[in-house]
Amino acid sequence: MKKIFKILGLLLLQFSVFSIVVLAQEGGKLYKTYCAGCHGANLEGNSASSLIKTEWKYGRSTSLMIRNITFGIPETEMIAWNQVLSTEQIKSLVDFISEAQKIQPNINRSIPKDIQTEKYDLKIEEWVIDAIKTPWALEFVSKNRALVSERRGMLRWIVEGTPSEDPIKGVPQSQEFRTGGYMDIAIDPEYQKNGWIYLAFSYAPERITDDSAPAMTKIVRGKINQNQWIAEQTLFEVSNELLVTKGNRWGCRFLFDKAGYLYFSIGDMGYAEDAQNLSKPVAKIYRINPDGSVPNDNPFINQPEALPQLFTIGNRNVQGIAQHPVTGEIWFTEHGPMGGDELNILQKAGNYGWPNITYGIDYDGSIVSTQTNQEGMLQPIIYWNPSIAVSPAEFSDSPLFPQWKNNLFIGALAFEEVRRLTIDGHKVVHQEMILKGYGRVRDLKFGPDGALYVVLNQPDKILRITPQ
Repeated sequence: MKKIFKILGLLLLQFSVFSIVVLAQEGGKLYKTYCAGCHGANLEGNSASSLIKTEWKYGRSTSLMIRNITFGIPETEMIAWNQVLSTEQIKSLVDFISEAQKIQPNINRSIPKDIQTEKYDLKIEEWVIDAIKTPWALEFVSKNRALVSERRGMLRWIVEGTPSEDPIKGVPQSQEFRTGGYMDIAIDPEYQKNGWIYLAFSYAPERITDDSAPAMTKIVRGKINQNQWIAEQTLFEVSNELLVTKGNRWGCRFLFDKAGYLYFSIGDMGYAEDAQNLSKPVAKIYRINPDGSVPNDNPFINQPEALPQLFTIGNRNVQGIAQHPVTGEIWFTEHGPMGGDELNILQKAGNYGWPNITYGIDYDGSIVSTQTNQEGMLQPIIYWNPSIAVSPAEFSDSPLFPQWKNNLFIGALAFEEVRRLTIDGHKVVHQEMILKGYGRVRDLKFGPDGALYVVLNQPDKILRITPQ
């Protein structure tokens, strides 16, 4: 019997190798027929860019390449090919392009030690390169000590750039599927006095390791004593009838504003139809007091059907939120569908339109809405099309970078970018690319030392950026 299984295994391996070769050959034929005229016979570039490269402006992963070929890239000469090529043909074409240069989605690329930007020559250090896996958020408690959350459900101290070998013990268990798991963390404004640390994570009351178990974002706070999570308090948790199954696009990003309120976001979880429903928790921004109580002037507090913690609705997936150092206005990034990433300013009781209005289409090419404007729904300050997969946001008020004062920094996941945005009033008047193509940018933070810290996924690293 073992011999039969061994023979079957060898046959399957040979079939797989044969299939890959056939697909590559098919992809090569398709490339010569449809792509070589613009991108060159050997992918070297012609009227369009070379496809032999390490920097991919519109995303380097195979899934993004498939999407770009299938649906085209808005405002470029790259047309949609889904009416000409089948799904399998497009996949084989991408296999051919990838094989031609040995592109791997998770390739560990070399980080430059210095880069030149419009305002500064920057020094880049790989501050953390070991021990962490899928870091999500970074928060400093002192100049030399920081806490990092890992999506797999861990908190870990980083002391002078060295992660602790042992993660914090006794932390709550999380449902880690799709984009779920541990998300943002926040440090209480009075941390040195009270020690409170805030955590957002995907939570299932039952069968937490079951992909199909009903779940929702949960907000807690706790303290850390001798590497142990203690004194946990639940600040936000919905009733069981409001849980969802197989949720995706979880969010969640925190902000303590200057008045001491705690804001947090919950993504639409794949339930876009509930984004406009005041009684459903998804696709919203919330405001609470640090102890979880509801501020008396929250905008929906007197509406019986509404969750009292609500502050805004119609927010597809807020992944970055920051307060302007001078005006006090709160700006946030909203991760859109395919196209339609947004930058918005927070307005009390604001309706940001999802899914009734949008500048994007769904990932399968279907139309979410034909409307981009509707009375009573707010317009973004800017939107990105194609979608860069916008994520964190952080205003600069660092003494190390006086020429960046009050600029907004944003990160992108799919496009692997850090951008600097110059703001004049409520307008973005300039965008500069600071980093491109070194990993998915999950979080940005100006530390107590004034340096800009960049949290990356794929590869899992934290960079420290200072002026030369």
